[in-house]
Amino acid sequence: QVHLVESGGGLVQTGGSLRLSCAASGSIFSINVMGWYRQAPGMQRELVATISRLGSTNYADSVKGRFTISRDNAKNTVYLQMNSLNPEDTAVYYCNAVNGGTGYHYWAQGTQVTVSS
Repeated sequence: QVHLVESGGGLVQTGGSLRLSCAASGSIFSINVMGWYRQAPGMQRELVATISRLGSTNYADSVKGRFTISRDNAKNTVYLQMNSLNPEDTAVYYCNAVNGGTGYHYWAQGTQVTVSS
């Protein structure tokens, strides 16, 4: 079992920045890919960015060049640096971790990010 705890959401003005953190505990040795997803009201949950244990990254087109995902394996923590935020980035952001053996997805509780215009 893996437990994920997020921090760092909040309210920011257009053009501002936020940094999300997600700390993993439990069976962390099983984790391969970690990442961030988001869900806006009335919308489906969508991928924002992922990062593998070795540091390979993947980004949604909508955040490329603005968001940066990073990972500290020693601290079992993944980060999402979000710059140049706009109202379309407003959503609940969910940290995700994938079991490399089973493919099972673990989810954090979600953190609200609101960007005001």
